[in-house]
Amino acid sequence: MTATPITATPIDMFASALHFHPDGGVRAAERQMTNSDSGAWQIATFHVETDADVHADHWEMHPEAEEAVCCLTGGIRLHFRPTGPNGTEEMVQLQAGTAVIVPRGRWHRLELDAPSDLMSITLRHGTRLEKRTVTR
Repeated sequence: MTATPITATPIDMFASALHFHPDGGVRAAERQMTNSDSGAWQIATFHVETDADVHADHWEMHPEAEEAVCCLTGGIRLHFRPTGPNGTEEMVQLQAGTAVIVPRGRWHRLELDAPSDLMSITLRHGTRLEKRTVTR
């Protein structure tokens, strides 16, 4: 029996995402940062230079799954919105080579300490963004 040759094409992870489907399939696809009904887990990488690149002025929430936020290079601060009316923001600082798991349904946002390469892994179904209001 002769093995069938495999034709593999490199995927630019800064231009595309990998979608892992429930049937076991993995496909390169367009990155989606908002709600997706594909049922696939998305792995996406980003090179970010400014807070605007990470929507620092918005809270984000994934109701269907946890999210792994990975800092590959650079440094970021991941902020968690207070869970109660008198609560305070929590913050986790990530350096290159570290990650944090954002709990399902927890509102969060990012700020940069330096230009960074980031990786996000989550199920995007139901993802919501909400403009951050700053109170003084």
